[in-house]
Amino acid sequence: MQITLLNCNELSICSHAIRTCWQSFERGDNGGEKDKELIDRVGNKFKHASTLEHLYYTFYIQGISRATLQELARHRIASLSVKSSRYTLKELKNEASFLPIDSNNLKRAEKFLVFTSNALVNEASVFALENLRNLLLQNISNDLAKFAMPESYKTELTWSINARSLQNFLSLRSSKSALWEIRKLALAIFDTIPQNHQFIFKDFMEEIK
Repeated sequence: MQITLLNCNELSICSHAIRTCWQSFERGDNGGEKDKELIDRVGNKFKHASTLEHLYYTFYIQGISRATLQELARHRIASLSVKSSRYTLKELKNEASFLPIDSNNLKRAEKFLVFTSNALVNEASVFALENLRNLLLQNISNDLAKFAMPESYKTELTWSINARSLQNFLSLRSSKSALWEIRKLALAIFDTIPQNHQFIFKDFMEEIK
């Protein structure tokens, strides 16, 4: 799993939105400590969280399973642009067989699959990957073959989300009861957020409360 922050707003955008309400622009310090205190007080402590929606973050998320992609899609106030299986399944077609299951073939399969801590589940994923590869060799179209893709198949996406929705995501997915992979994703996303923005989200992270 690899997370890259592609873009985010300046904190001054959020503080400007807050100061618009009281016309107190002269009290700002261009995203400095005064503005950070204001954002924390109004957006977090006073729960006027709509002001946080002016802050936007765009991440490039690589190497997550399609199972976690489904979990991610449940956070609807976000934009997802996902690697297309229609156009990219050819990456698998020219691979050699992944059978028999041995250390070498497991390592090769890991290029395409997210493995779990359970060896039996991982082996089942490799068999599914080999079945998918064989379908492609029969010149079955990607659009049909993808119905046989295992949930563990790796994908990637560009994900944009505002700070209010990101707080919700982090509060739910940093929980120890969350799916292990999306919890790992939540922790990695928090670590990727600029340090001077992390105060907005820190209280929503179960791991670091």
